[in-house]
Amino acid sequence: MTRIAVAKGDGIGPEIMDAVLKIFDAAKVPLAYDFVDMGKWVFDKGYSNGMTPEAQQTIETLGILFKGPMETPKGKGVKSVNVTARKTWNTYANKRTFQTLHGVDTVFSKAGIPIDITVVRENIEDTYGGIEHMLTHDVALSRRFITRPGSLQVIKYAFEMAKKKGARRITCGHKANIMKITDGLFLEVFYEVAKGYPELNADDVIVDDLCMKLVTKPDLFDVVVLTNLQGDIVSDLCAGLVGGLGFAPSANIGDHICIFEAVHGTAPDIAGKNIANPTALLLSGIGMLHHLGLMQSAVTIENALLYTLENGQHTGDFGDKSKPSLNTTQFAEAVIANFGKTPAQGAKPMLQDMPTTQTHFKLEKNPMLESHDTSNERIVGVDFFIESNEQPTIIANKCLRHAGVKFKLVNISNRGTQVWPTGSVYTNLVNQYNVRFESLDDLPLTQQDVLGLYISLSGNYKICSSELLLMFGEKRAYSLAQGQ
Repeated sequence: MTRIAVAKGDGIGPEIMDAVLKIFDAAKVPLAYDFVDMGKWVFDKGYSNGMTPEAQQTIETLGILFKGPMETPKGKGVKSVNVTARKTWNTYANKRTFQTLHGVDTVFSKAGIPIDITVVRENIEDTYGGIEHMLTHDVALSRRFITRPGSLQVIKYAFEMAKKKGARRITCGHKANIMKITDGLFLEVFYEVAKGYPELNADDVIVDDLCMKLVTKPDLFDVVVLTNLQGDIVSDLCAGLVGGLGFAPSANIGDHICIFEAVHGTAPDIAGKNIANPTALLLSGIGMLHHLGLMQSAVTIENALLYTLENGQHTGDFGDKSKPSLNTTQFAEAVIANFGKTPAQGAKPMLQDMPTTQTHFKLEKNPMLESHDTSNERIVGVDFFIESNEQPTIIANKCLRHAGVKFKLVNISNRGTQVWPTGSVYTNLVNQYNVRFESLDDLPLTQQDVLGLYISLSGNYKICSSELLLMFGEKRAYSLAQGQ
């Protein structure tokens, strides 16, 4: 018997979780449940991360969390409990599978176009760090972190998963044509990992082009791996291809802890009415059973679900409206009644259970992810982000006086577009500029040199933020302004 942590969630969460666990119990799935306190009502009790300390300890002990949808209170300055859980436990890979379900009509099912796409989304980094600052009263900044070790974790997982799936293609979605440093790093790691999987057809597509192709020819794609924000958007797009978030399972995979959840909303308008659709949570639970090696239970339940859908049994949010809809409890009972039956299309073959030993990890310190860097790093300049409503030439004249004997002013930009030494009067400005200083005559620079320039320049301007300009060997580690 394997013990797992279960959080029922908010809104319709308790109803659909009860339905899924009823199906598990009827299938005699060898699981035991430790119910934990997470969600909006825990926020309301004063726990800022949306979970009690006891819940966190239980989840970290058991290593598996099965959770319903959860709501984050609005306007209280708190972070999403869903994002917090994924990041706290470093569940770095969000795996979401999107398959044609017979009985769930879509544009593509009616056209006879089969869909079988797995999206792997990086789950920790990107703008989801939520590190934001107001630089001036008009200018907000969000920091976007893409790291080599973090990219390696999720991309390695995607390739391993694609190999086990027997995928014909693995695609990296990205925006490296614009974000050449951040998305460029993610894409670079993708092709580094691809060298170890010559049997897989690895390619890349710019994310906007990927979205267009997904809604016109989704059957071209198999496994797609993306950064966090882009993966969030693309995975919901793919959910729309197969009928919506009510049919989209989600697994968050980490080295020590994994989370299986429904990613649709809490639907407070129908909470307590026993009419919610439990399919997405059930599919997530089936994925959890596969992860735990409980293959026979997973296949029995999945075939029964597919048979139920194929026969037109449905809750009120989908299906043939000429047939009466089932409530949440009745839908679960229909799935149970169909145990042992197989659908005419998409039946899953029976598999043997895989013996697994539940491992309890107790870490003594935070793991440090760091790649081995042999390049020669040196400081070649600095970007200062200053507040000013002056014209670029006035700012340049003041900045030139501060350059001293080690720096030269090379560029001033506004919202990423160069406005000095060349630019256009038609470029609209906001009250925050980036002034770029580089080393004079390529002389070596130190942080103390940069701090001296900072102190000098701060006599004229409020410096909102600053970044060192680095070179790694002969590779420039910073972007140029538009027009530079």
